[in-house]
Amino acid sequence: MPLDQFLVDNESPLRLGAFLAALLALVAFERLVPRRRRLFARLRRWPANLALAAIDTLALRFLLPILAVGAAFWAEMNQVGLMELLPWPAWAEIALAVLLLDALVYGQHVAFHHVPWLWRIHRVHHTDRDIDVTTALRFHPVEILLSMLLKIAFVVVLGAPVAAVICFEVILNAAAMFNHANVRLPPAADRLLRLAVVTPDMHRVHHSTDRGEHDRNFGFCLSCWDRIFATYQAQPRLGHDGMEIGLAQHQDERPCSLAWALWLPFARRRA
Repeated sequence: MPLDQFLVDNESPLRLGAFLAALLALVAFERLVPRRRRLFARLRRWPANLALAAIDTLALRFLLPILAVGAAFWAEMNQVGLMELLPWPAWAEIALAVLLLDALVYGQHVAFHHVPWLWRIHRVHHTDRDIDVTTALRFHPVEILLSMLLKIAFVVVLGAPVAAVICFEVILNAAAMFNHANVRLPPAADRLLRLAVVTPDMHRVHHSTDRGEHDRNFGFCLSCWDRIFATYQAQPRLGHDGMEIGLAQHQDERPCSLAWALWLPFARRRA
């Protein structure tokens, strides 16, 4: 059976299995070699982060008629998209589509930081005062819906293969959990890995309370986009042990509250 057909036929179990495997492995990794001392116990922070992930999933399922994979199916059935013009082998189309989707996520992330009304939504992610694997799941449902709408439009215009979209979703989820993980990698391994992918030390800079630092290192999977577009910063100014995580305006316990996180984009006070 061709790889693309295998991915299509087994989408749900593959995505769920990959998500759970990455989550459990990184939770164990965090316990073995933590990078930073936690400010809050897991039981204090995790309920809000995990509840946001559950709400996001329900919002996507009930508020959108199709998701990115469904859009890819539609485009393929109707022969829509730029890739219909490319007489390339399937593996090349999948590789190119995954690369372009990762570039899209980078560009979207930059926009969520620099467009004021988008930042009001995205700051929910940045208010987490510890950073660990569950921070990768901490997004406001409005941001998740907007992100999915953008992805659907891009998939249709591109005509991305269904297998490419499935691969990308699996890779993006695993990469996001990895680079948010509170794990200590050997310096040599970190230097080598970040030549290709975003490592935890690289992404942690992005969660600094220093606005100049959290407007750096926007990549979620590949590290090349930050280097190409000059948004790369190797290390935080105060070091990984000395840097402060979160937003300067919210250095208290409120980010641990699910209700507070859901209301934050609509609050009058700007951050």
